[in-house]
Amino acid sequence: MKSKKEKKLRFLFVSKWGDLLDIAHAVQQEGNEVKMYIGYKPGREIGDGFVPKVRQWEKHLDWADLIVFDYTGFGKIAAELRAAGKYVFGGTEYTDQLELDRSFGQNELKRHKIKILNYREFDSFQQAIAFVEATPNTYVIKPSGETQDYKQLLFVGKEEDGSDVVRMLRAYEKTWGDRMGTFQLQRKVNGVEVSVAAFFNGHEFLKPINITFEHKKLFPKELGVSTGEMGTSMFWTDDNPIFDATLKKMEATLAKDRFVGHIDINCIVNGNGIYPLEFTSRFGFPQVSIQRAGINEPFGRLLYKVAKGERFEINTKRGFQVGAYMVVPPFPYNDPETFKLFSKDAVVVVRKKMKEGLHLMHLKLVNGEWLITGDSGMALLVSATGTTMREAQKLLYNRINNVLINNVYYRTDIGDRWTEDSDKLWAWELL
Repeated sequence: MKSKKEKKLRFLFVSKWGDLLDIAHAVQQEGNEVKMYIGYKPGREIGDGFVPKVRQWEKHLDWADLIVFDYTGFGKIAAELRAAGKYVFGGTEYTDQLELDRSFGQNELKRHKIKILNYREFDSFQQAIAFVEATPNTYVIKPSGETQDYKQLLFVGKEEDGSDVVRMLRAYEKTWGDRMGTFQLQRKVNGVEVSVAAFFNGHEFLKPINITFEHKKLFPKELGVSTGEMGTSMFWTDDNPIFDATLKKMEATLAKDRFVGHIDINCIVNGNGIYPLEFTSRFGFPQVSIQRAGINEPFGRLLYKVAKGERFEINTKRGFQVGAYMVVPPFPYNDPETFKLFSKDAVVVVRKKMKEGLHLMHLKLVNGEWLITGDSGMALLVSATGTTMREAQKLLYNRINNVLINNVYYRTDIGDRWTEDSDKLWAWELL
């Protein structure tokens, strides 16, 4: 007879783009019942054959023991459902605003006495150009609101007089016009880019926390366009000065807001200090799948305990986790014709069966075969763990070499920055 603790749970996954498939499938494999909804119409086939799908998630609220939202924009309904007594893993209106409204997020950091970089917000290209010309420096262009999803619009300037930023602003004015909306110009500083992330149970942060190093450019050595992300290296730790200087200071506010979910803050750090850049107040992708590779307990049970407000220590692996996306055309661009021509229904072949390390992205299951669907070109995430970064990397690329996908591309250097970055972080007393 099963104990109450082991009883099968019912999970309703509400996904904006379909990125939750890996988590939904894993939770189902753990012996739970799942249903998955995808809001993005071209992504509605994602997960077909792998997990049960629904077209109207609201009709299944009474069925679910836990409702999981994976994106910003669901905060209001998530909070209302929690207030009605449902267990919900997801944001609030406040945490949605932290991510979507960059200026609000920066002001909240200041309000919590967290040091930030100087920035200015604009809704006019001409005003932004005039500002750079009047105060020349190196700047970063950062879109706000929904335009943040277009990662190719993020531009990191290199010229000390800001001339490259001015050229880019003039190009955006011609190509985007009023559709760009508001955007920030933020002073650029040099250092190590690092994220600190943690699960929050409505009362407090759960330990250990997650330290993440993202690889955002399309090609190795940080070349090419900015993507959402091409891969990540990470580790878990109970204590970290970057966490103490940033997220920890927001704990009381998040508790008052009754936030239940996952939150991440991306920072640039150097010998002069810690500079928070932006919030991700939801699951990060591929962060959450790589985290799952480093968590020893069933992930569905973890989500349920967080949503119930339980206080517990997450059972994590020692050492390092790494993960890399395997993608196909047109990634990272939105080009339906190219997707149809090169990638739609392309087969993903795993030569030797693997028990772990493969994470389903935008796939469907047809007659036992994994086929690429949606329109993004995100096929698989591959992960690995190791007691050293080098060990994790070696296993990662062995696993990638075990997968055959026509026209595939991926970063070959995930984790390579660790040696140099860790030396700097130790020197600055940030590890």
